[in-house]
Amino acid sequence: MSVFTVYFCGTGSHRFDDRNPNFWNGELIATLAANTGGREFVDWIVVDGPGSGNLQDDALFVDDGDHSKVTGTLFGTGWKENVQHAVQVIKGKSTWSRTQLSEEQYQNLKSAGVPIPDASATGSWFWRTYDYGERAVTPQALQEQLIKQMRKPLIPSVVNLVGWSRGGISCHMLANAMAADPELAGVAVNIFAIDPVPGVGNIQEEKVQLGPNIKEYVGFYARDERSKGFACVIPMTAFNTPVHLFPMPGRHATLVGNASADGAGSGKVLAEPGRIVRYFAEVCLTRWGTVLDKRESLDDATLEQCHAAMLDADDQYQAMRKHSYTAITEGSVEARSVHHGLKQTDFDKVAGESMQPKEGLGLAPLTSAAYQSLR
Repeated sequence: MSVFTVYFCGTGSHRFDDRNPNFWNGELIATLAANTGGREFVDWIVVDGPGSGNLQDDALFVDDGDHSKVTGTLFGTGWKENVQHAVQVIKGKSTWSRTQLSEEQYQNLKSAGVPIPDASATGSWFWRTYDYGERAVTPQALQEQLIKQMRKPLIPSVVNLVGWSRGGISCHMLANAMAADPELAGVAVNIFAIDPVPGVGNIQEEKVQLGPNIKEYVGFYARDERSKGFACVIPMTAFNTPVHLFPMPGRHATLVGNASADGAGSGKVLAEPGRIVRYFAEVCLTRWGTVLDKRESLDDATLEQCHAAMLDADDQYQAMRKHSYTAITEGSVEARSVHHGLKQTDFDKVAGESMQPKEGLGLAPLTSAAYQSLR
């Protein structure tokens, strides 16, 4: 069995967020990618989220159109290209490469700390020409060659997808793109989605429905998120797809390692939800064949302790419901708004119909036994 893993970062997030100070132990998607064994592009890739600043422009396998941070943040522009980039990397063949950076693109990458060669200059003080990165051999050509030499067989038999926020929705989009592609339709897909949120105006079938190529779907959802435009997605799946859905106390970013009291700042106040989600992301990925280093270790007794701590802090988690990343809230105090397929409803109504295991419906009974299906 050959396994390839794709990590999709959330809106405004990127691969270097494993060092983001707003996440006490690293933002989860970037941290998982940093801890993945094997070789990038051959065994795994991490894809920056919409609105993150086009920091991967120089290495993408498709032309992403240089979308702005503003449109990426508001509308998700660029994520279709992110998905197509992942498709082409899985196939091991690029459709585009940049032979030279512009000054703006160079400065954008350099200021973000992306390791690229320094610009060189020719000419006199009065008339000078700058070279911001001539590519005799493009990064895409180099990666293609490595993929062909090191990935056997070229098309993996299993692709594991992990994503947060719009990155979770990107997992849905990539799975559907693979199902529609003759070369990839037979590849088994596993998805670990963390609070998948499409944003306003982004409810289309390829984002909220999944086909029979999904072999297992695991979703963790932020119970106390109420920001306008942050309605999450519980996808419609094929009848025989194992689906495991778990609500976690906290807000959208709490689940990927933000442990602040309001779910947006810095500090280590409410760390248990992020620890649990990270642990089970690692459990599932390992079971699915992804090689990881530096894994979180939570035995059943520690899981029980985490849940006891969350119960003790339940008033703090519920207080998060009055906060909003967009200044406006939606849903009700009791229940978060959710898209179940193309239909929008309350989270509790969908969970009552489809959640596995049912022990996960309320915070109080959600103990280590509820997670046995993931191991």
